Amino acid sequence: MAQLWGGRFTKSTDQMVYDFNASIGFDKKLFAQDVRGSRAHVKMLALVGVITEAERDEILAGLDSIEADVNSGKLLITSEYEDVHSFVEANLIDRIGDAGKKLHTGRSRNDQVALDMRLYTRDQVDVTTEELEHLLGTILSIMEEHIDTIMPGFTHLQKAQPITLAHHMGAYFEMFKRDVLRLRDIRVRMNYCPLGSGALAGTTYPLDRNMTAQLLDFEGPTINSMDGVSDRDYLIEFLSALATIQMHLSRFSEEVIIWNSNEYRFVEIDDAYSTGSSIMPQKKNPDIAELVRGKTGRVYGALTSILTTMKGIPLAYNKDMQEDKEMAFDAMETVQNCIVLFDGMLSTMIFNKDVMAESAKNGFTNATDAADYLVNHGVPFRDAHGIIGQVVLYCINKGIAIDNMSLEELQAISPAFEEDIYDAISMETCVNKRLTVGAPGHDAMVQEIKACKDFLNK
Repeated sequence: MAQLWGGRFTKSTDQMVYDFNASIGFDKKLFAQDVRGSRAHVKMLALVGVITEAERDEILAGLDSIEADVNSGKLLITSEYEDVHSFVEANLIDRIGDAGKKLHTGRSRNDQVALDMRLYTRDQVDVTTEELEHLLGTILSIMEEHIDTIMPGFTHLQKAQPITLAHHMGAYFEMFKRDVLRLRDIRVRMNYCPLGSGALAGTTYPLDRNMTAQLLDFEGPTINSMDGVSDRDYLIEFLSALATIQMHLSRFSEEVIIWNSNEYRFVEIDDAYSTGSSIMPQKKNPDIAELVRGKTGRVYGALTSILTTMKGIPLAYNKDMQEDKEMAFDAMETVQNCIVLFDGMLSTMIFNKDVMAESAKNGFTNATDAADYLVNHGVPFRDAHGIIGQVVLYCINKGIAIDNMSLEELQAISPAFEEDIYDAISMETCVNKRLTVGAPGHDAMVQEIKACKDFLNK
């Protein structure tokens, strides 16, 4: 059992206790960050004169060789070690001798793991942001291609008013844009270096924490050493942002699942993102969309877990905080995989434009515009609302759309109808006369698409 703290103890740790306490099984994910932090720490130690330049170079060479061997598979990170920190230090001492024992000078595992987790999380924030921006590019391409593709808009899953596919996609662009902005904001707030905080009260060594922070691309050091080792707010914020991203993906997936159904047939999902049935040969199942929707619960679980773990922890570091990793790692990987797979599914999806347009027409989505038409011809709105209700009931009984009614049929219900009613309630008119900011009209969508492009080009 490779441990960094055995001097105080006269008895070996019970194997079950050791295994329960060990974190090597999951914190080995932090290996690259641990080596990076160690490099910065040893460079700073040499600069302030705590170790010699020769010792610095020897330690750096040893770290390089360990990293190379791990990356090549020659050296394995095994359960022989308690955690990733003891793995690196033990192997360093084996390779370079006494100089390796000086690596940990002025450092505690508390600020070491705080640094490693912050570096890892920062890397994952960057990866997630990049994947979201690519997804936004895919959505924008669909918006540009389908600026005039008419479809029904829904409330309560009931057809409400005609919109365009570009307008519908634009709503998801806004959701994921907010997600990107949240991630950018989190990155700014978390970008301070805890290394040098020690166990909780700093150190008597003359560390240059500003130098360490600069070497690791932080804005500066954390201001309070107790907070430096015990802060996991940045992780909670990131997991909260991931839960929101996953919620948006789940909502989008739900719509894809509905649109893919035989009843809607709005979309055709590419074979690469579908599966069939083992018994029903006609089936083409939207598995990726369903899995994205299903994995949302596990991401929520990670957020709930870290909030529950942190809620009762007094200052400063406590072993409970070792539980910040496993579910967080899983949530980060899950969301990134969901973004990439959903992006791929969306980019290869075929939209059945004729089916969408016919659905909007047959769903009485122009009923509101028909009522507005009557108002513009002198009918009070409440009366107009009732008249169009009668029109819709007539159409339901006849199995037709409002557009299919003759002028005589319309005038039998209200003499206010004139020949221009058909142009007033055409799907194109209903959509394109809506030109306020954020509306689905063509000119309004041109401006929205321009704003989306500007966001991605910043």
